[in-house]
Amino acid sequence: MSMLKGANLPVQAQAVRVELGWRSGPGVPDVDASALLLVSGKVRSDADFVFYNQPAHASGAVRHEGKKTGADGVTDTLAVDLARVEPAVERIVLAASADGGSFGRVPGLRVRVLDAASGAEIARYESQDATVETAFLLGELYRRQGSWKFRAVGQGYGSGLAGLATDFGISVDDEPAPRAAPASPAPVRPAPVRSEPVRPTRPAVPPPAPAPAPAPVRLSKVTLTKDAPSVSLAKQGGTSGAMRVNLNWQTRKQFRGWGAKLGRAVANHSDLDLDLCALYELSDGRKGVVQALGNAFGALHQPPYIHLDGDDRTGAVSSGENLTINLDHKDRLRRIVIFVTIYEGARSFADLDATVTLQPQHGAPIDFALGECTVPSTVCSLALITNTGSDLVVQREARFLVPERGVSPQRTIDYAYGWGMNWTPGRK
Repeated sequence: MSMLKGANLPVQAQAVRVELGWRSGPGVPDVDASALLLVSGKVRSDADFVFYNQPAHASGAVRHEGKKTGADGVTDTLAVDLARVEPAVERIVLAASADGGSFGRVPGLRVRVLDAASGAEIARYESQDATVETAFLLGELYRRQGSWKFRAVGQGYGSGLAGLATDFGISVDDEPAPRAAPASPAPVRPAPVRSEPVRPTRPAVPPPAPAPAPAPVRLSKVTLTKDAPSVSLAKQGGTSGAMRVNLNWQTRKQFRGWGAKLGRAVANHSDLDLDLCALYELSDGRKGVVQALGNAFGALHQPPYIHLDGDDRTGAVSSGENLTINLDHKDRLRRIVIFVTIYEGARSFADLDATVTLQPQHGAPIDFALGECTVPSTVCSLALITNTGSDLVVQREARFLVPERGVSPQRTIDYAYGWGMNWTPGRK
């Protein structure tokens, strides 16, 4: 049963999962969960803000675990270990922000608090009165006489996540600061000549340098589209560290396009297995592939500086199957094609909704939707990353390719991008 706005319930679990949920669909904005750890109603520093660009609190008490897609819609999850919350923290505000529209266009907006150990639902609040708001304070976890409680809040903000965060003491910088023009040197005038003898003086002790001000939080995200398909990693601050690539998909309940023409479902819900892969070319000319097939998982700290974390069979958990690229060795990379193949469980990408997210360690996340597949495709190129000599450029591809009879999906990608590799059959 959904709580009423302003109602509260005790939370007796030591750790909880906070699930922000909604129903996706055409024209529905993307939604992101965030948390603010408050002392006397404000954050102590920007480090007390946990969200997609800052996914873990230093104490380990709050983590942003990411999105998954299921039969009931999309959820974005925060993990809260109440036993590790610092004693000074009195409240943990649970917020949502809409990207690309207002919450009046987000159906089924809700927040659930679950016992992390058992999965039992502790509290649920469903928002039903959203209109023009672009950020929502849905609920809060707070201390009361040594115990934790959850309160349903339901307060909207028309100023988005930036306005909500600013209200709680976060310094936000959503745009890069413009470079200051160099100052013109002042004319140097010759010093007058003095006849008095120069007296020795003690060297002046320079004052201690002031501590640098912490960089403000950046809330920016980059969404690639057909009209704006590419972005510079350097301009987004993604020039070093690890960049995680995630593919998230769901099966549509209603079959359309190529699948509808066949008159039957082309994707099965239970055994669908998509494989995230990458073709790479290094600066020294070496080429290869990173994929689960043949256990070619790659390596992060040696060539090819690309690593496949595992082989997830669901595609619905952002912490599942991920491809990681080591940007500290970006000069060793010439180009990378990130692609996905259907290993089993479907005969085409038709009736699958998929989203690609590239999350640099230092920089704004980059995401894009693949769009609808209208051909019998079993392989799709997702993104092309090219080294221009001074930068890495991410290009949205979203190309659904149809292999010729007897040609593997990997060889099809090779032909499309001119890799020129020799392929042999492989297995998991």
